[in-house]
Amino acid sequence: MNSIRSFCVSHGVHRYVPSLQSLSVGSCAAARARFISNSAKNNRDYLQVHTNRIPNRILKLQHPTSNFCSSSAEMRSCWSCGSPAQLFFCSACKIIQPPNHGATYFQILNCDQTFAVDVPELQRRYLELQRSLHPDNFSLKSPTEQEYSEKQSALVNKAYRTLQKPVPRAVYMLQLHGVRLQEGTDATADPNFLLEVMETNEKLAESRSPEEVDDIGQAVRETLKDLTEQMNTALNKGDLQSARELLARMKYFANLEEKVKEKLTENL
Repeated sequence: MNSIRSFCVSHGVHRYVPSLQSLSVGSCAAARARFISNSAKNNRDYLQVHTNRIPNRILKLQHPTSNFCSSSAEMRSCWSCGSPAQLFFCSACKIIQPPNHGATYFQILNCDQTFAVDVPELQRRYLELQRSLHPDNFSLKSPTEQEYSEKQSALVNKAYRTLQKPVPRAVYMLQLHGVRLQEGTDATADPNFLLEVMETNEKLAESRSPEEVDDIGQAVRETLKDLTEQMNTALNKGDLQSARELLARMKYFANLEEKVKEKLTENL
């Protein structure tokens, strides 16, 4: 009898069989086999019933292609079924996953970690993700899935807003490299550069026609484009000091660009 009990304990069957006294070794083994078979069937049935119809294109987006991917975005286990889970959905049961806050914004939007991002492609991936992650799609799901949908959708929004424009993208990339930046512009910028910014501000304030404002805006955009190209070169070289200085200049001209838009609105 002790040997039978030991056999059952070693196979884990003792937890599911009410009485061990009447079991032979053969019947214990058979009970274990039946239990494993039923468990496997139940798991398959559960996955089939609870599978969300997530488009394959979204599942493909979950595999970051960047060469800069960090270990923090590696495969996780699904909170529901325990199978390998990707950034947004489980590979097996397709249930939405909690946000992986260790993943970079580049990984979230499945693009290379480079300053020269393809903005139209970035927008396409953003819209595709939001179509699957939007909370409206989870109104009839469990409270947990609804919560994860809201958090995932908010995180994708934040990632897109950050990477969409050059200045916040540059700030974020410098932060990824460990460079901490203060809010606002850089008071230590080159005096000649600051004089150029001040003169442009004065011209804008004194402008009296949309044509004048347009000319100033064109010059500002050209300067901003040139600074953006220089930023891309600096980051590709890993020249963080130059990148930091360029970022300060980009902030000034981004502010000027906004002032030009406001001035044009006033003149309409």
